[in-house]
Amino acid sequence: MPILKQEDDIYPPDLLSAPECLEEREQAGASWWIVYTVSRREKDLMRKLAKKDISFYGPVVSKRYRSPNGRLRNSYIPLFANYVFVLADEAGRTEMLKTNCISKCSPVVDGELLVKQLRQIHDIVKAGVPLTVESKLATGDRVSVRRGPFTGYEGVVIRREGKTRLLLSIQFLDKGVSMEVDEAVLEVVT
Repeated sequence: MPILKQEDDIYPPDLLSAPECLEEREQAGASWWIVYTVSRREKDLMRKLAKKDISFYGPVVSKRYRSPNGRLRNSYIPLFANYVFVLADEAGRTEMLKTNCISKCSPVVDGELLVKQLRQIHDIVKAGVPLTVESKLATGDRVSVRRGPFTGYEGVVIRREGKTRLLLSIQFLDKGVSMEVDEAVLEVVT
């Protein structure tokens, strides 16, 4: 089976980067949904949602590995397995449920917080920063990045293998991603 090229993981492409795009859809009655897909159907759901003009974000990252014959391969895998974030009105939600890709669909109570967290994840995925998926949120100091390309991002400091990492989380999932950071660029949020 051939390896597929990277597909869009966000629709429309400016969903998280253009505030007017979000406002327009929210004013039309759309709200955020956390969709848990049937196993390994995230990309299939995203393709079907794009065809139906339903907004979504399902972060996808590149993973390199060696095939059995020794060739380097690039694969594009969902950052949060089985999850896609969808912005849809009631009619869009009904269409989404007709895709046969969904196991569970939960409404988001605080859409603004979700958008803020998704923007952070979207920016670091686009920047190509090496990420580690964290399934459980660790306790630690809440910090803000004060310098560099991720200035203003807030997260929790965790330590792994003697290195300092910044945990950016999606609280609605109890999951997040972490990236290695220099402690000098962090300041504690009070």
